[in-house]
Amino acid sequence: MRSRGNKPLTPTQSWVGTNLKRPRGRAYDPWRHAEELGIDVYVRRLRSAHGLWFPEYGEILISDRLRLRDQRITLAHEIGHSVLGHTDDRPKHEKQADQFAARNLIDPDELADLYEWCPDERRIAAELGVTTTLFRAYVLSRAA
Repeated sequence: MRSRGNKPLTPTQSWVGTNLKRPRGRAYDPWRHAEELGIDVYVRRLRSAHGLWFPEYGEILISDRLRLRDQRITLAHEIGHSVLGHTDDRPKHEKQADQFAARNLIDPDELADLYEWCPDERRIAAELGVTTTLFRAYVLSRAA
């Protein structure tokens, strides 16, 4: 994890630092973000996972069985594991990676516009191009 001066960044500081000037919503490109972070991304046949982060190699594997939208979501999630310094998949880390992905994949202005005419979370998630799980992660992270 990068540091400021001699003091290492906490996962939250690292997360915020990578998001300050990054486009959000549909403009967010996780493939470019991975490249900027020096992470190699490979799309391969995976048997039991949508995506995997290998911190020891700086690599992410994405399942070739996913639609492009779902590859994008999965890659954003796996980048979250990388940026947050996760080395395992405990439930707390999965939740944090979902929140990281949601904050990048959802534009707050677009969400505000959708709230004005659509009360249904499934439809909002579909309009935003994310899953309901990520939509809920976003809402919960904003409420905290």
